[in-house]
Amino acid sequence: MSRTQEIIVVGGGIGGTMTANNLVAKLKPEIRAGRARVTLVSNNPWHYYKPAFMYVAFGMYYKDELRRPLHSLLRPEVNLAFEEVTDFEFKDSRLRMASGNHRDYDYLVVSTGCVPSPERIPGLKDAGDHFYQHDPALQLYRKLQTIEKGRIFIGVTFPTTPNVPHQCGIAPIETTLMLDDFLRRRGVRDNIELVYTYPTISQLIRNCLFLQRATGEVLPAIFDAKNIIHKRGFTLQRVDPETKVAYSEEGGEEPFDILMQTPPIRAVDAVLRSGASQAPNDEGWLPTDRATLQLEGTPNVFVMGDTVDLPISKAGGSCHNQSPVVCDNIAGLMRLGTTVAAYDGRVQAVAQMGLEAGMPLWYDYDVDVLPTPPTKIGGLMRKAFNRGGYWAVARGMA
Repeated sequence: MSRTQEIIVVGGGIGGTMTANNLVAKLKPEIRAGRARVTLVSNNPWHYYKPAFMYVAFGMYYKDELRRPLHSLLRPEVNLAFEEVTDFEFKDSRLRMASGNHRDYDYLVVSTGCVPSPERIPGLKDAGDHFYQHDPALQLYRKLQTIEKGRIFIGVTFPTTPNVPHQCGIAPIETTLMLDDFLRRRGVRDNIELVYTYPTISQLIRNCLFLQRATGEVLPAIFDAKNIIHKRGFTLQRVDPETKVAYSEEGGEEPFDILMQTPPIRAVDAVLRSGASQAPNDEGWLPTDRATLQLEGTPNVFVMGDTVDLPISKAGGSCHNQSPVVCDNIAGLMRLGTTVAAYDGRVQAVAQMGLEAGMPLWYDYDVDVLPTPPTKIGGLMRKAFNRGGYWAVARGMA
């Protein structure tokens, strides 16, 4: 009788959850025959809809609306283990756990996300705000709800690693337009100056307003129509919490009453400790084959979501398209001894362009986003996804 092949998925976010569900569907014959077992390892019993934390910053969602017990999202064939992975021993196909135990695997999927790290810029943790986690988003809401006049300065920080974008590429634009609507509803917009900035070097384009050229070119007209000041070439270097001034690497300085800054990001501690990353500044992105999504030099390990070093958005819309490729390739290796699928860099989403309007978008390695006019129908599409579609995707139903 053949040995049961162990397939482990690490990470209970959207990438890991949908992939565990998709794997048991893809490998149903092997699982029924006892030839394969899929285990999802997570350090958190809750699954959070993390892209929706930005709504918390505008008082639109509460914490319990954005989470589900992880076990409730998994198909019954998925084995769920609540453990903390402390070390990835890729060469030995082994995981080390905080408990002192270890798990051996035949195939591994690393979907551990990334960690916002404002402490990497002097002064940012004390003086800045962001919306990439629940508690910081709630803190930002309390400031936005009470500000009556002043200046809100919006900035973006990219990873040091060349061609790797910040988390959820469209989010700074989304939240800037949502903020404009939010302040108008409060009746204080005329008393508050909004300033949107972008760093000098952003992924593949230099001195722009967004990481893809076509979108960057239409933004000035959109911002001008809403009296949003926009500036290129502001790469945040440090912040003075006492004087409330942001300083750039280019030599500029900008005062603020609220600093809404996309923070630096990095891989989780266990990935950093693996020694497999070639990324500078200890950012930890794993070297990933852009087509097969295998860890380079380690064919039984696959990487997806925010942990990859690819020039593609670190967002759920990437995971949605990477998951089938990972599942097909694991099945191909088990059944045929070769990978069978290639990821084309596809990402799709509905961008929230203000509190009510939405804009469907999609792009891949070769084709940039083609901006379309935001509409209320697009906004309804985003609301439908937020309230139900996302949870269906997590369950592997879409």
